Amino acid sequence: MFHRIRLARRLLASVALSGLVCAPAIAQTAPPAPRQFSFDVPAQGLADALLAFSRLTGLQLATSPSLLQGARSQRLRGRMTAEQALARITAGSAVDGRIVGGTVTVARHMGPVTTAYAPAAYPGGTEAQGIAQAAQPDPLADDGADIVVRGYRQSVAKAQQIKKAATGSQEVILAQDIAAFPDQNLAEALQRIPGVAITRDSGEGRQISLRGLGADFTRTQLNGMEVLTNTSSGLDSRSSVSRSRAFDYSIFASELFNKVVVEKSYAAQQDEGGIGGTVGLHTAKPFDYDGLTVVASARGQANQYTKTVTPRLVGLISDRWGDFGVLASVAYSTAETVEFGYRNWNWSQINFGAANVGPAVSAADRALLVGATGAARVWNSRAQTYATFFNKRERLGVTTALQYHPDDRTDVSLDLLYGRLNNDRRSGVIGAAGTNGVAANNVTGTQLLTGVTFDDFNDIVGASFDRVDMRTESKVTHDQTTFWQAALNAHTDLASNLTLNVLGGWSRSTFASRYAQVYLEAVGKSYSFSGLNTASPRTDYGFDTTDASQWDLQGLETRADRIESEFYNSKAELAWTVATGSTIKAGAGFKRFTNGGWQRKVAPSYENKPGVPDVPTSVLTDSTLAPYVIGDVAGTYALLGQSMTVDANSTVAGTAYDLTERTYGAYLQYDLATRLGAIGLRANVGVRYYHTDLGSAGTALVGSALVPVSVTNRYDGFLPAANLAFDLSRSIVFRLSGNRNLSRPALSDMRAAGTLNLASFGGTIAAGNPNLKPFIADSIETSLEYYDGTRGSLAIGAFYKHMDSYITSETRLVSYASTGYPAALLPVGVDPAVLVNYTRPINGPGASIKGIEVAAKRDFDFLPAPFDKLGILGNVTVASGSTDVFYAGVPVRLPLPTLSKLSSNATLYYDTDRWGARGSIATRSRYRWGDGGNGNIGEYIKGTTNLDASAYVNLTPRFKLTLDVINITDEPIVQYADGTAKRVMTNTVSGRTVAFGGTMRF
Repeated sequence: MFHRIRLARRLLASVALSGLVCAPAIAQTAPPAPRQFSFDVPAQGLADALLAFSRLTGLQLATSPSLLQGARSQRLRGRMTAEQALARITAGSAVDGRIVGGTVTVARHMGPVTTAYAPAAYPGGTEAQGIAQAAQPDPLADDGADIVVRGYRQSVAKAQQIKKAATGSQEVILAQDIAAFPDQNLAEALQRIPGVAITRDSGEGRQISLRGLGADFTRTQLNGMEVLTNTSSGLDSRSSVSRSRAFDYSIFASELFNKVVVEKSYAAQQDEGGIGGTVGLHTAKPFDYDGLTVVASARGQANQYTKTVTPRLVGLISDRWGDFGVLASVAYSTAETVEFGYRNWNWSQINFGAANVGPAVSAADRALLVGATGAARVWNSRAQTYATFFNKRERLGVTTALQYHPDDRTDVSLDLLYGRLNNDRRSGVIGAAGTNGVAANNVTGTQLLTGVTFDDFNDIVGASFDRVDMRTESKVTHDQTTFWQAALNAHTDLASNLTLNVLGGWSRSTFASRYAQVYLEAVGKSYSFSGLNTASPRTDYGFDTTDASQWDLQGLETRADRIESEFYNSKAELAWTVATGSTIKAGAGFKRFTNGGWQRKVAPSYENKPGVPDVPTSVLTDSTLAPYVIGDVAGTYALLGQSMTVDANSTVAGTAYDLTERTYGAYLQYDLATRLGAIGLRANVGVRYYHTDLGSAGTALVGSALVPVSVTNRYDGFLPAANLAFDLSRSIVFRLSGNRNLSRPALSDMRAAGTLNLASFGGTIAAGNPNLKPFIADSIETSLEYYDGTRGSLAIGAFYKHMDSYITSETRLVSYASTGYPAALLPVGVDPAVLVNYTRPINGPGASIKGIEVAAKRDFDFLPAPFDKLGILGNVTVASGSTDVFYAGVPVRLPLPTLSKLSSNATLYYDTDRWGARGSIATRSRYRWGDGGNGNIGEYIKGTTNLDASAYVNLTPRFKLTLDVINITDEPIVQYADGTAKRVMTNTVSGRTVAFGGTMRF
């Protein structure tokens, strides 16, 4: 039975991918391969016989119930092709069957009928291990009419069938669905799945959260094995370099995949590690196609702010020779985006020196600014900058598949994948960040406050200054993420009731980043800022910021980062079919994961040094809220004889650490498909055992000294799981699941090291804790789902997860000297008594998350033409969850990181054989990004609403034109500190993107 399930899924994926890369041929899909199947179907009601045929071949059944009423089938026995079998089943009946793509359609036979009629048995639909049971007769169809779903509708209908046939809760998107929207990368293709919300950076999606749990809680598998990749952001407030378990989906183009399965409920046969769920990515295989297939697609795209047209190219070639096939595909694109707007370096409570408050400030305000203590002090933003980040991304993905498939009992495939994402980033910043700037804990230098405005939280939301040292920053960054994978999957029937499945694989991801930065300073200037409590914060300058003579070289900064992650996976499973619908599965596996990396940095100062030459400069005028002078990075480094590389001697203390995890697992699971009276039951019940050995090596704080250390830890346990699906009728499914699962601590949390981010105002120190225990969650979920044939569905579900212990952070504001880190690590001239935020992860009190999901889909085929080609699908997730975060030892209850209480997606589509259009809206409410610090309770990103649209026209049966518009409303990303005061940190936009192109099948 197991090999039949896999076969059916491949057939579905085949049709869907054909829709992706051969979109103009949607209405003329090639017939399935002339493969042979072993049939033994008794004479019976034609409806039952066709369902048995559908289960065995994996072909979708589409027909009208009245058409089959009373019809009988002929006995079918022997080995033959699907076409031959269909002809024999329907021989002598009142209908003819035909196979169109992956769909079996039935039409009324025009010739004489020779068979007698008998009442047809109720098909039941309880054999849900096959895909076909989800293809229900359509009660709204006219008598005798064929139900043929094509294009985008076909993709959605097939995904709906796979979801219905599953035992546990899962969501599926197929190739045509992925291709139907103007997604710039794989992250954006996932955003329309119920319960999925994405984070964005520099105009593109980056990571996902699932049912309110962040990316660290979502496990990603590629061709059956766990994988990990990392990228970076240009903004420090968005974590900059991402060394975590959070998979960065932005590395891959969505066109590389023909199916994505999101498993929300856990079963024992799945690898442990994803409390939020598991995202399974699947690339195409040669037996998904009928013989030689060649496809090419080309598009050009441009952003409204960069205006440069860049290419997006996709190609695929696949062929088969008997039992062996080879497939290769490639996706290449470049994209230029720019993100710009307002930014500051967080907020803190400060005091002004008496000499730093001008006479125009009222006595009451002066007293507050100068004499307040503790929590009564005023809050001020740091630096108040305008920032611009130009990004040029080059994305390349290559897949190769070798497949041996002699029959439906044996399949062996080797999948190879290479991915590379290059990002060349140029950034410019202007702000009050010079030596006597407004960026430190207190204002005590030459600065003079001449006016001030407070809000109700004692926040300075507007102010004017004289005698401030301004600074500009010009940075050139090159990031590169490379990914390699080789995965061998095989299954074979050792006997008629015994199947062996094996997997072996390797993957490696490397992230390398380097940047060079020039700081210029303008001394003793005036400026003002306003509107920090509005959606449009602004800064005005009292001097000509474009006059190069106003600026002198202050310093340079050169940095390099590297992250390497590697997986070795192996597992094997035996599936023993004890009786019809009763299967015992037993399996074992081993996984080795290693992660290593470092950060290196040098920052020479040129401030007040004699003989410093005038460095080359330019004026930043494009995509900025104000023009200003920036240093020419390459020219400045060359003029000063400075290298733009850094060596191991410049490794930042606490950033070089290595982790190794070895995990052994075994499981036993029982699968059941049966009937309880008139109710069909599908179930899997099992338990998984895991044992993990952890090694962490780095430089850690021991007592009051930094020493090299190597820490080991181990943990193990059992994870029970049960999933039940009741087919209450042919249209209604009720699901109930309960399980225990785990997510391992974040990589940075387990490091035997500390990370320092120091500046003149103090900064932060973050240390790891290799002895952390993993997150352990007990979950229960249920759903009630209604399926109206292929035209519609409605699902309502609820879930609850409870973690006995939740890893959280403890942050204390302490003097740098008390941390034990050497004073030599501080910037030049900074007193070791400066206050820093010292953060360490701890196993805190438990946390829970609960929520409700509603998903619906409906084709409007009941409307008169031409409106009958309309359709809509959408989903809403409401979730809540919280945990304690410690501030100075005091717990504060905050929402779980990246949890949006409300997230939703909706798509309105119009789909015909000739042309079509789709519009999509994705919303999510605000979510917590970080813990805060400096006394701020949490950091948050404001809720977003993103609109995208796509349209196509088939000029010929083999050529299609497409037009896509992404981020239609130019939605801003707004980040702020403190959930109550909402102190704005960033407010940036990245523009809409328009793409136009075509796809050709040869």
